[in-house]
Amino acid sequence: MRNTAPLCIAALMTALPAAAQDSGNGPALSYGNRPAYLVDKLPDGELKDTLMSCAGQTPERTGFSVGHRGAPLMFPEHTVESNRAAAQMGAGVLECDVAFTEDLELVCRHAQNDLHTTTNILTTDLASECTQAFTPAEGETAASAECRTSDITLEEFRTLSPKMDSFDAKATTAEEFQGGVAPWRTTLYAEGAHLMTHAESIELFDSYGTDFTPELKTPVVDMPFEGFSQQDYAQKLIDEYKAAGIEPSRVWPQSFVLDDVLYWIEAEPEFGAQAVFLVEWTEGFDEQDPETWQEDFASLAEQGVNYLAPSINMLLTVEDGEMAASAYAKAAKGAGLNLIAWTLERSGPLAEGGGWYFESVNDVIDNDADYLEALHVLAQDVGVDAVFSDWPATVTYYANCYGL
Repeated sequence: MRNTAPLCIAALMTALPAAAQDSGNGPALSYGNRPAYLVDKLPDGELKDTLMSCAGQTPERTGFSVGHRGAPLMFPEHTVESNRAAAQMGAGVLECDVAFTEDLELVCRHAQNDLHTTTNILTTDLASECTQAFTPAEGETAASAECRTSDITLEEFRTLSPKMDSFDAKATTAEEFQGGVAPWRTTLYAEGAHLMTHAESIELFDSYGTDFTPELKTPVVDMPFEGFSQQDYAQKLIDEYKAAGIEPSRVWPQSFVLDDVLYWIEAEPEFGAQAVFLVEWTEGFDEQDPETWQEDFASLAEQGVNYLAPSINMLLTVEDGEMAASAYAKAAKGAGLNLIAWTLERSGPLAEGGGWYFESVNDVIDNDADYLEALHVLAQDVGVDAVFSDWPATVTYYANCYGL
């Protein structure tokens, strides 16, 4: 099924079953089964007792819970359906990663060059527009392709169908390349899912009563692109909230590029006050050794940066065999920066460690309940303002239980 026309958000909401709506403030809330499943796996102790005592609580939307591309643990990311699921799980903030098309329209994609893994583009006529055509696997060489939003127009983008982010490195055909979904994810909710423009995401999220955290994705093309500069790009993102009449206090624009954040602070101070500077673990980083840190916290604060969003592995360390707040986290908080953590429940099952997201604490990660252990440290010891999650119900349940 292809999306061949712009979304009509009002019509889509009207079409939802009555039980899935909540007096015009978005879908009715439900934790589902996963939080209880994780709580049950916790070792006996205060955290488990507290979370079990909240089993009968009524779900409430909370800004502490951020839908990371919606709820991509099970839904295709950056789709209407993924974000509806996140809203149903009580996420108080929803994310649109912002990329641009060939005709300079803003769309929700995690990267400018991920269409070959997140949509069916390679099996359509638009495959001929891709920066790199599909190349089949041969011997030790993996199958590959690269398709960018900037390769196609918005009208062409609308014809694509989203899918779970994946690819089969052993594929010998474009159809086989569509596979490779991690065994702990599913394709069950992919059929008929809807892509979104950035403007459509604003309308949808507003209909749910949530706030917004758009991320300006770093372009893979040289800028300016067709006369479109990086500052034009940053400004267009803000302009679409203005056009929709969204109060700046509801928007947390994000970027991994400090100059983008500083631009918003200077050019759009009301929005810039909540601009988020994203940073991530890089080779050589040690969460306990300031000599390895790239960020100057005092300088960031002096330049007007109020929010820093490090990857989880930067905020956690191991002390006495337990997860604890890292020296990096303590120093950033000490400089007056508000912290946002990313991304919980993106690592899949934790029986053999948590992978990249738990790089600094992998030695003590061996059970899915460690998602809750990490969340507890982030909330209580690090003192983060919010946590991105691929399954927001877990964070919502915890936040509701602890009054966050």
